[in-house]
Amino acid sequence: MKRSILMLAMFFTISTAFTSCREVNEEDDEMEMEHEMEGEMNEMDNDMDNVEEDIEDAANDAGDAVENAANETGEAVEDAANEVEEEIEGDDDY
Repeated sequence: MKRSILMLAMFFTISTAFTSCREVNEEDDEMEMEHEMEGEMNEMDNDMDNVEEDIEDAANDAGDAVENAANETGEAVEDAANEVEEEIEGDDDY
């Protein structure tokens, strides 16, 4: 009778040990996954910031290009007007 009680007690002890070890491993896996997810979220935030900066830079470049084109067009119109005025007045170099 003692032997069967000792066997049941030993079986209970072993099954409890395996069950508790398994729970610890799951918690470790969950913590590791949580850290990985935080890392991925940080990388995604950084990527979004970089995309935002790239879009802003592209918009600024486009604005500068439009402004430069407008200035060059204005200068070309002024030069053409001056040439016409000189032609009318007869002060043309040609």
